Amino acid sequence: MNIVVPFMFKYAVDGLNQMSGNMLNLDDASNTVATMATAVLIGYGVSRACASLFNELRNAVFGKVAQSSIRRIAKNVFLHLHNLDLGFHLSRQTGGLSKAIDRGTRGISFVLSALVFNLGPTLFEVVLVSGILYFKCGGQYALVTLGTLSAYAAFTVAVTQWRTRFRIEMNKADNEAGNAAIDSLLNYETVKYFNNEKYEAEKYDGYLKVYEAYSLKTTSTLAMLNFGQNVIFSVGLTGIMVLASQGIMSGNLTVGDLVMVNGLLFQLSLPLNFLGTVYRETRQALIDMNTLFLLLNTDTKIKDKDLAPPLMITPQDATIKFEDVYFEYQEGQKVLNGVSFEVPAGKKVALVGGSGSGKSTIVRLLFRFYEPQRGNIYIAGQNIREASLDSVRKALGVVPQDAVLFHNTIFYNLQYGNINASPEEVHHVAKLAGIHDAILRMPNGYNTQVGERGLKLSGGEKQRVAIARAILKKTPILLYDEATSSLDSITEENILSSMKEMVKDRTSIFIAHRLSTIVDADEIIVLNQGKVAERGSHYELLSNPNSMYSDLWNTQNSKILNSSGKPDEKSERLTRKEEERKKLQEEILNSVKGCGNCSC
Repeated sequence: MNIVVPFMFKYAVDGLNQMSGNMLNLDDASNTVATMATAVLIGYGVSRACASLFNELRNAVFGKVAQSSIRRIAKNVFLHLHNLDLGFHLSRQTGGLSKAIDRGTRGISFVLSALVFNLGPTLFEVVLVSGILYFKCGGQYALVTLGTLSAYAAFTVAVTQWRTRFRIEMNKADNEAGNAAIDSLLNYETVKYFNNEKYEAEKYDGYLKVYEAYSLKTTSTLAMLNFGQNVIFSVGLTGIMVLASQGIMSGNLTVGDLVMVNGLLFQLSLPLNFLGTVYRETRQALIDMNTLFLLLNTDTKIKDKDLAPPLMITPQDATIKFEDVYFEYQEGQKVLNGVSFEVPAGKKVALVGGSGSGKSTIVRLLFRFYEPQRGNIYIAGQNIREASLDSVRKALGVVPQDAVLFHNTIFYNLQYGNINASPEEVHHVAKLAGIHDAILRMPNGYNTQVGERGLKLSGGEKQRVAIARAILKKTPILLYDEATSSLDSITEENILSSMKEMVKDRTSIFIAHRLSTIVDADEIIVLNQGKVAERGSHYELLSNPNSMYSDLWNTQNSKILNSSGKPDEKSERLTRKEEERKKLQEEILNSVKGCGNCSC
């Protein structure tokens, strides 16, 4: 339809020119010519409208194709990222990952659009115009057209490649300025603490100066590119018009042919104006697409075996067994060095030890975030390597040490433990975790926004939300990684009382630094340098004054002198409790001594 437009214009001009020559002798023939000229002008208008219509229809049809492909690819990448192992996510940069997905999906859309609707049609139109000019006007016209377009394309590609480095530096400075601004605003309080507002503003302005310099270079070189393109096209257009005027004077062409030649070549300038942009953006889009596809090709180290069966488990057989497990995050740096222990179904077992002894690693291995280098882990008598990942993780509920919440309402974060739970169930677990009353005191109750990563809540409130949603998951096995470390003593005691009911019929593992939270554990396992150093109940371990557990207990319960040199109230209370515990232990030992029953 674009090609038809200049032809319709040519016929209209020729018709009107013929009619103007017959103005002195108006007859039926001249009336016919006038009617034909009018019809051709109407056809010219219709042709232009149809060309525009098909252009917009093309955009509308492709819009569905582009958006559908972007949605499917983005969803596949998102799902693939969630399926990658924890090692990948600990080493990634969230901002960079988000941009890779966004730029990659937009790159796919742009490349499809550029190839299908810009480069392809433009090449086809160039060939068509050159062919028409060759057969209708002669080889000289086709040669001028192809020469003009070749020079135009070569100049555009060369200058665009040269300009790209300015654009890269400009984008780099823009990113650095954005990062500096975000980092400074996120650390608003720190800036205020040290009176560094001017320093931050000057640092930000430094990046903006670099951005300004490269932005000016980008703008000035763009002006040069546009001017150069216009000069080349103007030279070509002038040349072909001179050829056409010579053809008119020799009687080989009409005035309408001059208009047609001008229209055909001029129409080509419109898509070619975008050639520099298309070339630069296509190069960038291909780089972004490659980044996205490399992301999709990243394979997870933790995956299901073919036809892996689901883990078959009930609360009655929810045993956990570690069998000679060796694990290291980095080669040569052992975290677990031959750990073996068993947690019977329905029992509460505690893991204690110094920082880096491997306590939290045990939780990660149970969830199969990592695989041990040697040894096996069993749940309900089944090797978790052989069971499907989804079924293993469904059997485990966890309260992490650092509870991170979604930027949503408290109700949403509580219900996340079981997205099908009713509001009544959500309120019930909130009461068990001791946060229900605190929520009701908030302005919007359960609809209160918690902020990004839950920053609007205190550490204790976040931890109670984490406890509640772990309960809501209703799993046969519960894992508590320092579940009460951010709570005050009174709240901790209330929650521990509630937990006794929660874990009564469930297998549970408590990782604890505060030993007072695990006194009632069926067994306490002391880890040291990646090995099981000691095991036994609280009183059994304390009966050996030289044990590591005794050292930990005595250190935590030792008297802390206040500034006046006297024991503070908390220390005295702990001391009294310890004396009462020792007295009770002696009474129990005396009551069973010499009874003659070995089973005692």
